[in-house]
Amino acid sequence: MLLYTHPACLEHDPGPGHPECPARLEAVLHAVRTAFPGLPWRQAPEATRDMLLRVHTRELVASVLDVPTEGLRRLDEDTLVSPGSAAAALRAAGAAVAAVDAVMAGEARQAFCAVRPPGHHAAAGIAMGFCLFNSVAVAAAHAVHEHGLHRVAIADFDVHHGNGSQAIFSADPRVMYVSSHQAALYPHTGEPGERGVGNLANATLPAGTEGQGFRAAWRERLLPELEAFRPQLLLVSAGFDGHRLDPLADLSLEPEDFQWLSGELASLAGRHAGGRLVSLLEGGYSLAALRACSVAHLQGLLDAA
Repeated sequence: MLLYTHPACLEHDPGPGHPECPARLEAVLHAVRTAFPGLPWRQAPEATRDMLLRVHTRELVASVLDVPTEGLRRLDEDTLVSPGSAAAALRAAGAAVAAVDAVMAGEARQAFCAVRPPGHHAAAGIAMGFCLFNSVAVAAAHAVHEHGLHRVAIADFDVHHGNGSQAIFSADPRVMYVSSHQAALYPHTGEPGERGVGNLANATLPAGTEGQGFRAAWRERLLPELEAFRPQLLLVSAGFDGHRLDPLADLSLEPEDFQWLSGELASLAGRHAGGRLVSLLEGGYSLAALRACSVAHLQGLLDAA
């Protein structure tokens, strides 16, 4: 397994009291480095504009990269940029692309991108939900266009639906998007009837859902969809805000639940994609939960590799 990050990802600062704070990434980095001291780290490169423009409009890219920012600038109600945000967003997307290149080249079977800001809410022309660029979408488009893949899957277990990822690929049969998320929660998308061109699968979880219900949704609904799709590359939007301690949601998951699903996803990648799996940090706003769940996630991936 390869690990990707960059110090610039700590320089995106949405302001005092904002839940998507630099301490989130610091917690993940410390936990992972302590638990897995032998795993190699790589510096994330910057994504290019051409990479971003495969999934985003020129207007959105310019709004993040080209507008001078002093202090804080608001892109939507809860999405803000600071002077360090553009560099962080470029490194986050660049990590995802570099990780795809590495697993496609056989340098490793798996990669984890410990980066921020998160990305899965960012749509083609809209930054929203703490997200500036949709890094996992940039990675999927890169895999299709540069590596010639025609079956790329995104598995998203963040507690919030990845509306941006779904919208970007809803009409593209080369990319499958599957997600479990809390029902009736921001961004209020991702109903089970949303199927795209047969490439979408969503499972909504009632507030209070514990591990048994979470695992059942994946075992009975989402993992079979991925099996049938037979992805050549599996991308993972790894959000840990379904943990019972998270302040922004109301599921009751434990680290063991994320470890179980991570193992299932890695096994699926082994059957269909030569083990090729790239995971990206998305949400998670309890620092204690982030530490425990990021370690559980990587342990599940490694155990099944």
